[in-house]
Amino acid sequence: MTTAGLLTAICHLPTDYDKEQPEVLSSEEVFGGKLIRVVRDTVREGGQTYLREVVGHPGGAAVVPVFDDGTTALVSQYRHPTRKYVLELPAGKLDPGERPAETAARELEEELGVVAGRLEQLSEFYTTPGFCEERLWVFMAFDLRETARRHEEDEIIEVVRLPFGRALERVASGEIEDAKTIIGLLLAARRLGFGKV
Repeated sequence: MTTAGLLTAICHLPTDYDKEQPEVLSSEEVFGGKLIRVVRDTVREGGQTYLREVVGHPGGAAVVPVFDDGTTALVSQYRHPTRKYVLELPAGKLDPGERPAETAARELEEELGVVAGRLEQLSEFYTTPGFCEERLWVFMAFDLRETARRHEEDEIIEVVRLPFGRALERVASGEIEDAKTIIGLLLAARRLGFGKV
């Protein structure tokens, strides 16, 4: 196929606007918890009907802090589903009526004890669209000044401050396994001019 033919084919790929959306015939909540809920939907798509279990989540925001000395800060905390401590960006769920940038600023103050003079959005994405509706926003934070940490009572976290390049090395080595942190650090690296990341 020629380049022109390939471009024509790409330009005519089906999009959500070209397809009729599946119809949700019924929805039953099977679990309602403090953070998540689980619903079982009966869906009709084309001529087929099937069941889908969906985890409901309010969404969240994460933030890549960029300090004037070229360092960033991550938090280490125990994540029970993984059965180990995970190194990740400061992040948290959106409170009702809260905008993602407000969540990012709040989490930065609660977990690191810093306030950002400026936030810049890097991305927004679905974390695991195969079964969960959670949407996550990732920001960079600049012009940071220290204040008091105010993390929640059930948060046992350790702040890990390190050169930005070292954080990228931990992504490459597999030491950082958290998806939002990998995405945030790699996008921030491009924004900060760290080679061809």
